Amino acid sequence: MPPKKKKKKGRMTKAERLKKQQEEEEAARLQAEKEEQERLERQRKLEEIQRLEEKAEQNRDLELTELRLLLEENYSAIIKWKVDAAEKAEWERYMLCDGVPDAKDQRAVNTFVTLWKDYSDSNIGEELQLCNSAVKLIEDLDELVKEAKDPELVPKYHDALIEVQEILHAKHLFITEKLLKGASDNIDPDTRNMQTVSKHTNVTLCLWANLFKNPSFTGFDFNEAGLSFKLPEELAVSDIAVRILHTHYDHLSILSRLRHTPQKPIVEEIPPPGQEPEETQDGDCTSELPSCPHSPTSEPSIKSTSPPSSEESMIPTQTEVLSGHSSSLVSSVCPTKDPSWPSLAQLNCLSSAGPEFEETENDSEVVNLIQYTTLGGVFYYDLLQLPPQPIRRKGYTILQMVDELKVFPYPTERPKNEECPDDPTEAPNNKPCSPVGVCVVLPEWVIFMEMPLVARWDAEDGRWRKDGITNVSYEEAEGKISFEMESFQIFTLMHNTFANFPFQGWELRPLGQNSAVFTVKGALIEVSITIKNSQCMLWLAHSRGLSHLVGQWMSAPALQKAMLKAGIDIFVNENTHKYVSICKKNPLIEQFAYDQMALFASACAFKWSKWNDTCGEENLVLQGSEHLKIGLVPEDSWSTYFMGSQRTRQLEITENSEDFSIDHAAGSEFHSTLIHLLQDSMSPDGLALVRQSHYCFIDTVQTLLSATRPLVFS
Repeated sequence: MPPKKKKKKGRMTKAERLKKQQEEEEAARLQAEKEEQERLERQRKLEEIQRLEEKAEQNRDLELTELRLLLEENYSAIIKWKVDAAEKAEWERYMLCDGVPDAKDQRAVNTFVTLWKDYSDSNIGEELQLCNSAVKLIEDLDELVKEAKDPELVPKYHDALIEVQEILHAKHLFITEKLLKGASDNIDPDTRNMQTVSKHTNVTLCLWANLFKNPSFTGFDFNEAGLSFKLPEELAVSDIAVRILHTHYDHLSILSRLRHTPQKPIVEEIPPPGQEPEETQDGDCTSELPSCPHSPTSEPSIKSTSPPSSEESMIPTQTEVLSGHSSSLVSSVCPTKDPSWPSLAQLNCLSSAGPEFEETENDSEVVNLIQYTTLGGVFYYDLLQLPPQPIRRKGYTILQMVDELKVFPYPTERPKNEECPDDPTEAPNNKPCSPVGVCVVLPEWVIFMEMPLVARWDAEDGRWRKDGITNVSYEEAEGKISFEMESFQIFTLMHNTFANFPFQGWELRPLGQNSAVFTVKGALIEVSITIKNSQCMLWLAHSRGLSHLVGQWMSAPALQKAMLKAGIDIFVNENTHKYVSICKKNPLIEQFAYDQMALFASACAFKWSKWNDTCGEENLVLQGSEHLKIGLVPEDSWSTYFMGSQRTRQLEITENSEDFSIDHAAGSEFHSTLIHLLQDSMSPDGLALVRQSHYCFIDTVQTLLSATRPLVFS
């Protein structure tokens, strides 16, 4: 019997084939229905977007006009308020009669200089008080140099500034000379030398006179001033005096800028509101934005109506800036010339500006004054010859007269063939030059976010340098830095100007009518500024020693100046983008956002969004929420807003979304401005708050945002 044929594996029966065919037909039908639904949904969305676009286009002129009128109204009010405030401040300054002349009045400045040259009083306190007046005058003159637009005025301000600086430092040495000539009358019974610390508003003077000449003497600690020095052993038996003059200001960097700043043309003022600029750098994509009274510049000043900063409007240098008054300074001020101050020949060279530092400087040891800023003042570290001391015999006092204080040479000058060798073994008969040591307790009125950079002043070249400083030791917990130098020189401590950039986030949160708090999460420290009307108050998590700044109400320009002096830098200048990674944006759209955020800051909170970095250069993304309660904004209250060159919309995505999308949130409308988009979802109470916002509050918020530019530097 033949075997039965086996059924082939995988062969489908008729019923199975029919079932499979039905399944495929059903899948095809479902797929077709799905595709049709998707097509209808896409069509619905396109129709919805088209409807929203048409509606927004119909309202565009009305919305832009309304925003323009709001900005112009606030701008006109704030201009009038600032003019009145400036007139009042000028009158109060005139009535103050504090001895500081008006820097704009050349005759008053000349009178002050002339009288001070001839003034010589034994009262050191009164002399130092006049020095304080000179410091204030120098600051005023420096501001005028930065803000001056008339090229004819700049040489006059330069001339007066240099002259007052020269006299100021000569007076400091004159005071030193008086103290040292009477050193033997103030011997310390413990050390049998003379040491004194004189602390005043702007300076701290530390003097040590070697009267005992103890060969084992190594150094001295001025505990009261937070300064100490280490003396080489070969100087322990010499007739010497050590002066450490700590000025809380930095006039040397001013000289460096005047000498090495390149020529730049004057920048014209921003056109008033309503006046359209002739051209826009970004084409017609932003040509329909309202002309805002505030320009999206990157100047560091937060005064919205102030002239451009010195870096933006640098006047061409003159060839004969210092040829007049400076030549007679030394002989007419006092019999002593400050050894730490540049010579007259060097001062007279300030007018010959060199090429721009950043582009041409090849010496890596020269400090870049754009990237680094002096912090905590300048230390003048001098070794002087001790003047003859008075001898008292039988009721008489015999004093040998000397013309002036002299610098004690160290290292001692030697012939070239006897110079100190780099390797002591090459010249066994000559000892290597011993360095001089210094220890500085960091001033409490500044914050060093990182280890300070120690720099010394090169008077010949007029620059700060990093070389010649060794064995630097930084004790962060104790706030102390020690180092050694080849000789007695001027030195300073510097910090990286952009250390706190880029920002890790920011938030503007309302605190009620005409009040808000602006928080910037910097790269190293977090800064909060409370705003109330035209006043600002700084708050820091760690504010040791900053009681003069933290928790104090002051105007926005005064706060910025005080923060920069304390090393708390969150303000942007025209060089910040060269040293910091940024989220590049169209400046017109960026400023457009700041203006509108300021208008609604009494009732709406705004916050950083991670999508701002991915939405393109011509667009902005930020988070916003109406917030009428005191306290933090609930996380689920934030909405994401997209600002383009033509349209503003609320996005469907959140910070937790995986991908970026410009799909608008369901039920939301398109608008041409952010404020009209916010109004769609605001409560009547919130709208009432923003409509009653004071122009001073709006201006303060806007200028803080423009000065920090969080949409670009976060």
